[in-house]
Amino acid sequence: MMKEGLLHLTAFQVASLRIVFAGLVLLPSAIINFKKVPAGTLGIIFISGVLGSLLPAYLFCVAELGIDSALAGTLNSLTPIFVIITGALFFRSKTTSNKIFGIGVAFTGSILLLLSKGQIPENQNLMYISYVVLATICYGFNVNMVHKHLHHIGSLQIASVALTLNAIPALIVLYFTGYFSLPLSDSGILYSTGHAALLGILGTAVASIIFYVLIKRAGAVFSSMVTYGIPVIANLWGLFYGEEVGWVQFGCLALILTGVYLANRKISKTGS
Repeated sequence: MMKEGLLHLTAFQVASLRIVFAGLVLLPSAIINFKKVPAGTLGIIFISGVLGSLLPAYLFCVAELGIDSALAGTLNSLTPIFVIITGALFFRSKTTSNKIFGIGVAFTGSILLLLSKGQIPENQNLMYISYVVLATICYGFNVNMVHKHLHHIGSLQIASVALTLNAIPALIVLYFTGYFSLPLSDSGILYSTGHAALLGILGTAVASIIFYVLIKRAGAVFSSMVTYGIPVIANLWGLFYGEEVGWVQFGCLALILTGVYLANRKISKTGS
């Protein structure tokens, strides 16, 4: 959907529309829940929206001007690694060796899957790659922050208030991009705007609610490992549409799923 939005709009316009539509669809919930949120946590919720949605939206849109979606999706798999790193550096979080090993296995599977399909052309720009890496660092910091400071607040409350508040700066950016001076009735503009809206509603609003639920119920590291589901779903979807998916790709997918299993396997402690 992001690539479709970029056909007729700039990266900043697509990213801004994504956050604005996400905020609009959650506005009724935000109005209801705003007074229920402790006043002392509003700043943290706003920052959570910045790190978890606003900044990554712009970083990913700009990045996809220079790299393909497959590489962007694979780089997004760095998120669990940065969850562990930022957790250890800033939140005194502890992790287990099996989580580190499992994440390493899953990430290796993602890289091998990308290489097996020959989806890293020589002209991939390191600057655009760095934008995605920066976005995953933002995700990592946000996951730990929510897990530590917002565990007592409902997932819908966090998502609706965070995205509605962040829709304000996104709307300001959208205005200065000149979007409202465009021929908004033009079919191309409507097409890209529609895809940006879908991206905001499904890829940001709905996805954020689910993500906050996972952070609370399954923990920081597990919630971030949903990023490893992206290449799995993408390949299964491609198989459904008749794309070639061979045994090598299935082997890589199996490696990803094995890594997820190992990272979340509970090691039983036996006493003597």
